[in-house]
Amino acid sequence: MAEVTPRVSVPPRRISILGATGSVGASTLDLIAHHRSRDSGCFEIEALTAQSRVAELAGLAMRFRPRLAVIGDPSRYGELKAALAGTGIETAAGAMAVEEAALRPADWIMAAIVGTAGLRPAMAALRPGVTLALANKECLVSAGPLFMARVAEAGVRLLPVDSEHNAIFQVFEPANRAAIDRLILTASGGPFRTWTREQMRAATPEQAVAHPRWSMGMKISVDSATLMNKGLELIEAHYLFDMPPSQLDIVVHPQSIVHSLVSYKDGSVLAQMASPDMRTPIAYALGYPQRIEAPAPRLDLIAMGALTFEKADLARFPCLALAEASLKEGGIAPTVLTAANEIAVAAFLKRRLGFLDISHVVEEVMTRCVSGRPLTLTTIEDVLSLDREARSCAEESAKALVS
Repeated sequence: MAEVTPRVSVPPRRISILGATGSVGASTLDLIAHHRSRDSGCFEIEALTAQSRVAELAGLAMRFRPRLAVIGDPSRYGELKAALAGTGIETAAGAMAVEEAALRPADWIMAAIVGTAGLRPAMAALRPGVTLALANKECLVSAGPLFMARVAEAGVRLLPVDSEHNAIFQVFEPANRAAIDRLILTASGGPFRTWTREQMRAATPEQAVAHPRWSMGMKISVDSATLMNKGLELIEAHYLFDMPPSQLDIVVHPQSIVHSLVSYKDGSVLAQMASPDMRTPIAYALGYPQRIEAPAPRLDLIAMGALTFEKADLARFPCLALAEASLKEGGIAPTVLTAANEIAVAAFLKRRLGFLDISHVVEEVMTRCVSGRPLTLTTIEDVLSLDREARSCAEESAKALVS
């Protein structure tokens, strides 16, 4: 008689997803659907939010039956309310409603709103008893000290969802922290890994978002093409794992199989490996401390044939150098960096800037907004005020480049 492998039971959880219509939100809901098909009581959905994709949000609400659906854009509220009329699902709209969704009674919350817009909702989610799955970079890049202080104060279990930080989390030994030599984040190199600067000068948005390994949103795809994404992840790793910049490294790994590594002082290097599919790190966070099944492709090392590693080229990808410099400078520098980058990337996607202009805008804004300024941000209002200032400065810089 064939031996039957027992299936790991999924811990029952009440879940809210902030940013349900983005790529991370979609992957999270795909996992939930997978497990609900086997155990209908394993996950209850408390709240789903989206910024403007009202039809997608309404469709998800009809399928997953949350208690609350929130659209961030208040002008779309009528559409959402009409779409969900008679369903018994509560509806709301606006930035405050998104924050209130984060305060609803859930014990596992996915923070997947892109950009600084996700900062306040994620901060609102930090309360005792909550497990926060973090997929928003700005929480740590823009407000790292404030965010981590709040995590400690509330006793929140913080689980990183980015594949690189999730990989480190899986092989990081807190009891042996003093024995850790380096944290090594891997980068695919993006679509322009082998391109010259002259080739990149003519790169189009379509080429920049055509990532060779991962399926991601537009903004993060461009960040991967400039390697800014990897620089932002260095800053995140600094706060997540309380490691100094001198013990953080990046290596380019085009196959995206090794997601990150932890190097120990005895010479051991522990790596987490998996096929490039966001459902794997999300499943780790969703089931933690258990491991639950994910319908992701299984890794076949024989089929892969070879895994290669390269040094990151800071001359061809200056955005990475700018991010590394902001990490070393600390204080307000990362906040300014990510705000300026968000504006520059948006301008590139709208064809108002060339690909190489992204780093020029970020560098100019860093020079104008960081030098000679106080280094401490004491409140979220401070962070958001500086973010607005840096964005305005970046808009001016972008307009000057094309005038």
